[in-house]
Amino acid sequence: MSFTDLYRAHIRQLAENYVRLMQNASLDAIVLHSGRAAKRTQFDDQYWPLRPVPHFQHWAPIQEADNFVVVLATGEVVLFRKRITSFWERPARLDCAHVLEVLNWKQFENVTDVRTSLPKGRVSIISEDQTVADDLHVPREWVNEASILSALDPLRARKTAYEARCIAIANERAASGHRALFDAFANTNASELDLHLLYLRATSQDDPETPYKNIVALGDNAAILHHISYEKTPRAVAAHSLLVDAGATCFGYCSDITRTWVKGSDAPSTLFRALVLRVEAMQMRLCDRVTLGEPYETLHNEAHREVATILRDLEVISVDENEAVDTGVTRTFFPHGLGHSLGLQCHDIGCAEMPTTTKNTVLRANFVIKPGQIFTIEPGVYFIDTLLAQAKADDRRAAIRWDIVEQLAPLGGVRIEDDVRVTDEAAAIENYTRVSLPKGGGHVNDS
Repeated sequence: MSFTDLYRAHIRQLAENYVRLMQNASLDAIVLHSGRAAKRTQFDDQYWPLRPVPHFQHWAPIQEADNFVVVLATGEVVLFRKRITSFWERPARLDCAHVLEVLNWKQFENVTDVRTSLPKGRVSIISEDQTVADDLHVPREWVNEASILSALDPLRARKTAYEARCIAIANERAASGHRALFDAFANTNASELDLHLLYLRATSQDDPETPYKNIVALGDNAAILHHISYEKTPRAVAAHSLLVDAGATCFGYCSDITRTWVKGSDAPSTLFRALVLRVEAMQMRLCDRVTLGEPYETLHNEAHREVATILRDLEVISVDENEAVDTGVTRTFFPHGLGHSLGLQCHDIGCAEMPTTTKNTVLRANFVIKPGQIFTIEPGVYFIDTLLAQAKADDRRAAIRWDIVEQLAPLGGVRIEDDVRVTDEAAAIENYTRVSLPKGGGHVNDS
C-alpha cells in the first residue's frame, strides 16, 4: 500500500472514531487548533519554533501556527490553513503532499472564515490557548474539556499502519545520525557540541525539529540521564565512553534511540565494555519477552532482576540478585523506568493507563500490552554520584563493591534503547530500531 493510501486509511479510521465520540458526547463538531507561536520572553519580540498540538498533528502534520482541523458530526473534515502575509518570517515549505491530496482544505485570512463554517450546536475545541474560543465565539469552558481529552487519548494509544510507517522512517533517519557519531567517536576526539551538530547534519534536522534535545554524553557525563549541557571543546584526554540518546521525526512522529560505545584497552574500559555488552543482551531479551495481555510493569520488574544479575556477575555488588532488588540496590544503578509509549510525543499518551506498584514510582509507563502499541525498551546501568552517595550513607553500603564503582564511574553509564511495535500476532514485535541500527553498543573494534 502506498504512503498516501496508508494516510487515507488512517484519516478514514480517525473520522469514524471522532464521529462515534461526538455521538456519545452530543457534540456537533470538534475543532483542533495547531497552536500559536509563543514568545521566548515577554521582554523581547522573538518566538519559539512551533510545536503543533498533537491532536491537530494526528490529522495534519503541518507546523504552522493558527491552523485548524474541523471535524463535523456528519464525518466531514476540513483543514483550514491560514494565509501567511508576514514578510519577516515564513514557515518551512510543506513536505506533506499526501495531506493536501487526501484532506479537504481551505486557505483563510481571517478566523471569521473558520467561525462561519461551524455548526450552531455544541462544539469542543482542543487548543493550547483558551482565547481561541473567543475568536470562534464559543464559551471558553468548551476548550480542552477533560471528558473529551480522555476520550481522544485512546485513539492515539494504538497506532494505525500509517503511524507505524512514520515511526519506522523516523528510526531510519535517526540511525544515520547514530552511525555518524559512532564513527566520529571511534576516530576523533570531538567535543560533545561537535557530535551534536554532526548528528543534526547527518539526519538533516534543525535543532527544533528533533523530537527532544539530543543527549550526547562523553565519559562521566553519561551518568546524567538527560545530559544536554554539551561540552564545547574536546577533552584534554579523550573520553573512553559515549552515550547518545537521540531521535528524529517523520510527519510529527518520533523515534527515540539510545546507543552506548566504549574505546580503550585499559582495565576500566575493558570492564565497562563487558557491562555494555551485558546490558545490550539484556535489552534484547526484554524485547523478546514482550507478551500480549501482560502489564508493561512486568517487563520493568524483569529488567531489575536482570540488572541485579549483571551487577553481581561483574562484581559491582556482593549480594545475591533477590536481595539487590528487594533492598533497592538495583535502583541505585537503574533509577528510571524501562520505557514509554511513543508517537506524536516522545513520551506519548497511553503511558499511564494503569497505576504502578509503590516500588515503581519512577516508571512513567504502565499499560496492558496490546496489538498496535509502539513503545521503547531502554534499560540502563549508571554510576550517578548523588545516588551512590545516598547508598553509601545507608544500609546499601555493604552490598556495593566501591572499588569497582570507582573504576567504572568515569565512564558514566550505559543505556540501550529500541522502538518496538506490538503486532497483531501473539507475542510478536517489530523492532524498528534494529532494522537500521543492529548493534546497541560495545567496543569500537567490535563493529
